[in-house]
Amino acid sequence: MLLVMDVGNTNTVLGVYDTTRLLAHWRLTTVRDRTVDEYGILARNLLSLAAIEVSAIDSLIIASVVPPLNSVLEAMARAYFKLKPLFVEPGVKTGMPILYDNPQEVGADRIVNGVAAYERYKSATVVVDFGTATTFDAISSRGEYLGGAIAPGLAISAEALFERAARLPRVDIRRPPKIIGRNTTHSLQAGLFYGYIALVQGILERIRQEMGEPARAIGTGGLVSHLETELRMLLDDLDPNLTLEGLRIIHDRNR
Repeated sequence: MLLVMDVGNTNTVLGVYDTTRLLAHWRLTTVRDRTVDEYGILARNLLSLAAIEVSAIDSLIIASVVPPLNSVLEAMARAYFKLKPLFVEPGVKTGMPILYDNPQEVGADRIVNGVAAYERYKSATVVVDFGTATTFDAISSRGEYLGGAIAPGLAISAEALFERAARLPRVDIRRPPKIIGRNTTHSLQAGLFYGYIALVQGILERIRQEMGEPARAIGTGGLVSHLETELRMLLDDLDPNLTLEGLRIIHDRNR
């Protein structure tokens, strides 16, 4: 079985594959000062809860955008799984040409998402990942990573507003009753919720125009659920586990 790990700035997502079937997955808070033993015990406990034997894990692949954790996770893999993990980094075979000016600047998760989306559609695609940042990644009909856009994430936008405006409260991110709020909470929710929908719609429209070819759009990431109803009208598909699937595909290409 294959253990996949997507290590983001806010969340770390783990999944276990039996060939192409995702058996279980978990979303955890990324804690940068966790020790090797803490990560190892946590991973083994999660497997135990899913009735998966640690000895059944024979491969491990990691996409990380938190470099200080890479050595910790590698040591954890060796100590608790007796495995050398495969990190998605320069030199790893992804099957996707990177047309960025400096390919090493592209986050591993963005490449992994692009690989998964192109494998699914085999056509031009835009991946919108709703995480700490919201990223837009354009994949050509030839399977090339063209580049994209990065915007502040929905959660950190809300938090920045709370921290910088003394009289504005912290609010839950949810769809308000109306776009014209009748109180401060609903006014904030209207601006955050519908403002973000407009941001996604506007950037996606401009990216498609610049690509010059019909392109599907798929959404992923931990914050997809906050905007799901509206996103289903803007995007062709939503898949919170797209990154895990991309990790599985890249692992298979490097066996």
